Amino acid sequence: MTPVHAAGRPAPAGLVLPALQHPLVQRLFDEHAALLHELVDGLGSPLHLMLPQVFAQNATAFAECLRTEGVDGLVLYAKKANKAHCLDEACARLGLGVDAASAQELTQALGAGVPGPRVGVSGPAKQPALMRLALRQGSLLAMDSLEELQACALAAAAEHGRARVLLRWRPDSQPRSRFGMADAELDAALDVCLHQQAHLGLEGFSFHLTGYSAAERAEAAHALVQRCLDARARGLQADCINIGGGFAVRYVEPAAWRDFQAQQGPAHYHAGKAFGGFYPYAAECHGAAMLAAVLAARPSAQEPLSARLRRHGVRLLLEPGRALLDQAGLTLFRVQGVKDRPDGYGVLTVEGTSFSMSEQWFDSEYLPDPLLLPDRGDAAMPYIACVAGTSCLDSDMVSWRKLRLPRRPVPGDLLAYLNTAGYQMDSNESPFHGLPLPRKVAVEFHAGQRLHWRLDSVAPLRPLQII
Repeated sequence: MTPVHAAGRPAPAGLVLPALQHPLVQRLFDEHAALLHELVDGLGSPLHLMLPQVFAQNATAFAECLRTEGVDGLVLYAKKANKAHCLDEACARLGLGVDAASAQELTQALGAGVPGPRVGVSGPAKQPALMRLALRQGSLLAMDSLEELQACALAAAAEHGRARVLLRWRPDSQPRSRFGMADAELDAALDVCLHQQAHLGLEGFSFHLTGYSAAERAEAAHALVQRCLDARARGLQADCINIGGGFAVRYVEPAAWRDFQAQQGPAHYHAGKAFGGFYPYAAECHGAAMLAAVLAARPSAQEPLSARLRRHGVRLLLEPGRALLDQAGLTLFRVQGVKDRPDGYGVLTVEGTSFSMSEQWFDSEYLPDPLLLPDRGDAAMPYIACVAGTSCLDSDMVSWRKLRLPRRPVPGDLLAYLNTAGYQMDSNESPFHGLPLPRKVAVEFHAGQRLHWRLDSVAPLRPLQII
């Protein structure tokens, strides 16, 4: 059916890019649409829904990959991807670790029951309060520089303790990164660890790569295994490597993504907007399957990484964030108004701002199609519209793209953006205009398939119902 503008003019066709849906997400829409409206009515728009059971499924898949390969390892959830309390509680119950980069993140993880030794502390030039707390809790500190390593040794001496440390490496493939130490700096850091063994316990090395290449991660991991062997030869412990995150997520079907890329251009976006690039929304290798590819890789005809880790007794740490959050959350915006433009498409204004959809932080756009709730049937005329926030900024666009919706929305309808838990929800949240920060609700299906929800806040721990 050809879309027609409300004024009777032909509208641009609009590209579609359907979002993948986890079965629990489908059940929310199919069986509990009325509840979703009630939650937004009571708690405000936008509203973030978290599904900790899906998070648990993703974490279990990563852990099972390590077990299948016989690799001693630990999955640490990268908290920066989403700050929901229910995820820390899930980590505590599932035996996961947490990657924290602030005293607040570390405190939240500890308060949820994650033991200090299962927390990795990353980030550059760590604040003294964070360093002290990590030392007292026995957390593993990734050292970003020589200066930080020396400061850590002094802090450990002041605490009459011994810091557990990794040395963060900056590979030659990441010359523009501000993080980590190049090879010469890493050698100097080893000397510091040797001379400060009373206060520095070197457990190994770490890196974090940009991009989503399994082969590049495997090559860097092999290099760090060799680093461990060299450090052991000098009398240091060095029995662990941390390969960071960057495990891709698939948001849409590959065929749909190829079609979208082949057709999209500035005409498909409000004001002819152009972007620096898009996330690879249909990654061929993603999630735990990407970890399996890293473990199986043989850079330079070496043995697989998994075999080399086993043979040398090197433990593997990894820090997935987005990949653990795949399908584990969604965001609901309530339509506030609809404006028909004379150039053939509409502008939906929703309650909330684009600060709750953080992809634009990266000069990009969150592309998977949102769902219009309720969809009042196929008989309605398709409607093309972009989505704007409620602020006074012309750049406050939740979706610059001219979306193809099943009908013309009306105030009070909901737009559901799927799979937003990974970085989209709260990286850029702001009380701009005095608007309250959006709330989060944890949603679980319990025994007998009953749906339970609760505000995501610091609260007495509840049992996670594994599905």
